[in-house]
Amino acid sequence: MKEKSYNNIDLIVRLKKGDASAYAYLVDTYNHKLCVYANSLLNDISLSEDVVQNVFIKVWEKRSNLNSNYSIKSYLYKSVYNLCINEYKRNQSVTALEKKYIEELESVIEEKDEEAFEKLILQVREAIQELPPKCKQVFLLSKKEGLTNIEISEYLNISKNTIERHINIAFSTIRKNVGSKTDIILFLLFGFGQKLNAKC
Repeated sequence: MKEKSYNNIDLIVRLKKGDASAYAYLVDTYNHKLCVYANSLLNDISLSEDVVQNVFIKVWEKRSNLNSNYSIKSYLYKSVYNLCINEYKRNQSVTALEKKYIEELESVIEEKDEEAFEKLILQVREAIQELPPKCKQVFLLSKKEGLTNIEISEYLNISKNTIERHINIAFSTIRKNVGSKTDIILFLLFGFGQKLNAKC
């Protein structure tokens, strides 16, 4: 039997009435997508699943307050984003640089729809994967592992100037593919899981 589908207004109306089948449809439709989105922010699959579950619970508990004129999809993504930011702030001491990036992230989220934002994240990931092997290794040691240039130099037994050159090439290549939001997306990918270095 073909699964029943709902338009936005019908879905919200049925949710407000406590329709369990409409709620099951909502969860089935968005659970995986939201978990992927949350994990792109938190780099923690288990925590991401908890965040998404909490969002769905909140939707059901507060269903009478849902606005049928507002996209339920946007509401879900925005709710997941807000909980992810709260988790990050709760578990990390937020520096001035990170606070700036979080504020800019919020503006990026507002400017783009969720699918476009996910595509932007994917573009950055792909650009990193396409870097030359040594350049990619240096870049990930710096941004993902949080090593300083001196630590990387000692670990790979290459000069600090070479390290800096690799990192500059990586940033230049990624920015060419992604554009002006590169720093924000890199913070999203690595800053939530690891402290982002203020200096290259």
